Amino acid sequence: MLHLIKLCVGPKDVAALAALQTERLRTDPPLRAWTRMFPKRIDEVTNGGSIFWVIGGFVRVRQRILGLREEAWDDGTPCAALLLDPDIVAVEARPMKPFQGWRYLKPEEAPADVARGRPAARGLDRLPPALRRDLAELCLI
Repeated sequence: MLHLIKLCVGPKDVAALAALQTERLRTDPPLRAWTRMFPKRIDEVTNGGSIFWVIGGFVRVRQRILGLREEAWDDGTPCAALLLDPDIVAVEARPMKPFQGWRYLKPEEAPADVARGRPAARGLDRLPPALRRDLAELCLI
């Protein structure tokens, strides 16, 4: 198993990502995330791997990668469509500097899932981004 990590471009928080994906799933299923480069190790990625989303400078959530297919951008340029499980899983926040494209992420290096319903996890996305960042840097969230 192998994961991917990618910057979430556009949505500024987890709620915005969830809303965008809900609309995409409703209007153009299956749920996909597009990227220019095709993962060469796709068999490992689709064998239980997830895409970890960096939102607002932190790894915040993940989604299981169910498959990959070739698609094309509007201009005809080929791209990879990662087929995603619609379930968004919160992970322990981890600061991450910007990078281009995606990277492989080994399972032992991936942030752990946050237990659903854990009091500290509820409502974090409603905090101002600067406060969330400060609390995470202090390892309080």
